[in-house]
Amino acid sequence: MKRKEYEMEEADLNKILDASKPVQYIIFGGKPPRSPQENANNAWAELGHRMGFDHMTVQPTSKGDRFFTAIPNTTPPPKNNVP
Repeated sequence: MKRKEYEMEEADLNKILDASKPVQYIIFGGKPPRSPQENANNAWAELGHRMGFDHMTVQPTSKGDRFFTAIPNTTPPPKNNVP
């Protein structure tokens, strides 16, 4: 399938960057929090679902931090139910 170029919003970029930061924690009950990698993967998955691309196929471009290419999903992203 052919790759498509996407541009994310500044807020989306900030969400992914924030998710990638290490988290300080104290373990209570023996269960550590999710890793920064897991948090970043989930942020990309949510963005992919919203924008209609497979988050596992993302590649950067030379245009800047907000631009990337990915393979579009075969199903369209959900539409907002705005009257």
